[in-house]
Amino acid sequence: MQVFKFIRNLMATCATLLAILAPAIRATAQIAPTGVKTVLLVHGAWADGSSWSKVSPLLEAKGLHVVAVQIPLTSFADDVSATQRAIDLEDGPVLLVGHSYGGAVITEVGNDPKVAGLVYVSAVAPDKGESAFGLITSVPTPIGTELRPDKSGFIKLTPKGIAEDFAQDLSPKEISILTASQVPTSVAAMKGEITVPAWKSKPSWYIIAANDRTISPDLEASQAKKIDATTTTVSSSHVVMLAHPSKVASVIFEALSKAGSK
Repeated sequence: MQVFKFIRNLMATCATLLAILAPAIRATAQIAPTGVKTVLLVHGAWADGSSWSKVSPLLEAKGLHVVAVQIPLTSFADDVSATQRAIDLEDGPVLLVGHSYGGAVITEVGNDPKVAGLVYVSAVAPDKGESAFGLITSVPTPIGTELRPDKSGFIKLTPKGIAEDFAQDLSPKEISILTASQVPTSVAAMKGEITVPAWKSKPSWYIIAANDRTISPDLEASQAKKIDATTTTVSSSHVVMLAHPSKVASVIFEALSKAGSK
C-alpha cells in the first residue's frame, strides 16, 4: 500500500509541475518551433554592437542565444567576413538581424545554409550590383548635410546630425553617448556591391522607421515591398532598436517562430 501511495503522490507532483511549466513550454514553442534559437545582430554605420543593448536582454530573457556582431566598418568585405565568422561559430541555424547599412551585410552573407531568415531594421536591402551608398543617396534625407569625410575615406556624423536626424527621439544622455562613441565608417564599405542577395531565397521581415531622417521611410517601404518582407511600421527615428526595443524584439520573435517554415 505504501508503494501505491508513493506512486500516487509522485504522479500528483508531476502533474503539478507540468501545470506550472506548461506556459513556459508553450512560450518556447511559439518563439522557435523550427529550432532557430540563435540571433546574430549586425549594427549599422557610425555604431557598434552596443546598438543592440536594449534588444539583447529581451531576447535572452526568452532563452535565446544572442550575438551582437562587431563589424569593423573598414570595408564591405571586412564586414561580411566578420559576420561570416560569427555564423561559422554557431552549431545550429541562425536568424540574421541587420540595422541600416547592416542590411547590406546580411543580404550578402545570408546565403549561408545556416541562415534561416533575415530581419531588416530601418535598413537597406540591396539587389545584385547595388550598394548601401547608392540606395541611401538615391532618396536624399536631412542627414546628408551632416556627414563629414576625412582624408582617409571615412565618414562621421556631426553632433547636430546625431541629435536631429539620427536619434532625435532618444534622451539627451543617450544622444551624447552615441555622439561620443560613433565609429567612423568607410565610404568604400558603404559602396560595396551585392553579389547574390539572400532575400531572394530566405524569408524576410522588415521594420520601417516612419520618422527616419537618415534613410527615407519611402525608400524603406519600397525596399520592404521589393523583397516581399513581412513588414511592421514603427513611429521612430532611424535607431528603432534603441527607441523602441520591445517592438524590435517582437518582430524578431515572430521571425523566429516562422523562419524555416516559409
